[in-house]
Amino acid sequence: MAIPIFIVAHWYTSLFFQTFFLHRYSAHKMFKLSKFWEKAFYLMSYVVQGTSFLNPRTYAILHRMHHAYSDTELDPHSPVKSKNIFDMMWKTKKIYNSVYHREVEVPKEMEGGYPEWKTLDKFGESWFSRISWMFVYTGIYFLIAPNYYWFFLLPLHFILLPTQGAIVNWFGHKHGYTNYDNHDNSKNTLAVDFLMMGELFQNNHHKLPLRPNFGIKWFEFDPTYQLMKVLNFFGVLKLKYSGKKPSKKKSMMEEARETAVETMEATVEATSQAIDALKGKETASN
Repeated sequence: MAIPIFIVAHWYTSLFFQTFFLHRYSAHKMFKLSKFWEKAFYLMSYVVQGTSFLNPRTYAILHRMHHAYSDTELDPHSPVKSKNIFDMMWKTKKIYNSVYHREVEVPKEMEGGYPEWKTLDKFGESWFSRISWMFVYTGIYFLIAPNYYWFFLLPLHFILLPTQGAIVNWFGHKHGYTNYDNHDNSKNTLAVDFLMMGELFQNNHHKLPLRPNFGIKWFEFDPTYQLMKVLNFFGVLKLKYSGKKPSKKKSMMEEARETAVETMEATVEATSQAIDALKGKETASN
């Protein structure tokens, strides 16, 4: 039972820091952190993500692009515009690398508001770091695996975050039900999302991207938000917005969302030109 316990622990700790730190904090700033806690969660994110570490700046920019251009040609990870899940993952990887290495000009509206720790980012993105974590996971398997058949599960640890991202973006934009007409293909895949800790409430989240509680209806349970409330209670973070169900009147979150969307829509042409330039560069190199 040691290996299944390790897999589950690694899955959920990695997933928590992805949805809590990368998504809800770095990309959306749904809550405030002191400099100490920001650095602490930054470092913990690196440790639990290990081989599949994603730096907050690049994650935030790609996620903001996803919201602004959801399920269009400019969406960095839309299943609607991909042949299959692997095609979508490969497209996301190429755009991620281009943004991280600053090979494309990112619209200024997509920049800023995310934490940066350049030394840790550079180290975490290095092959030395990624391969070192592969040896760490392999060593753990040597210590706790009852036989070598379990070693076939090792690759899951190597690509944990891309796997989680693929599940969210593929199923969250293909299968499920909707509470809102967002003019995209976003879905709520699971009514009680224990598998992805609230990330599969994509339809709700695309409607209210600043709302820390991804569940809307009474039966929609977002585990990450419950943990955020605990951290808020103990003063580790300060929630900026209410997690309560929005009223029929236009709320502050709706107004903020509309302003953000209007700003992002103004960058469509600039982002399109940047991506076209990247495609031209790749074609020329081939």
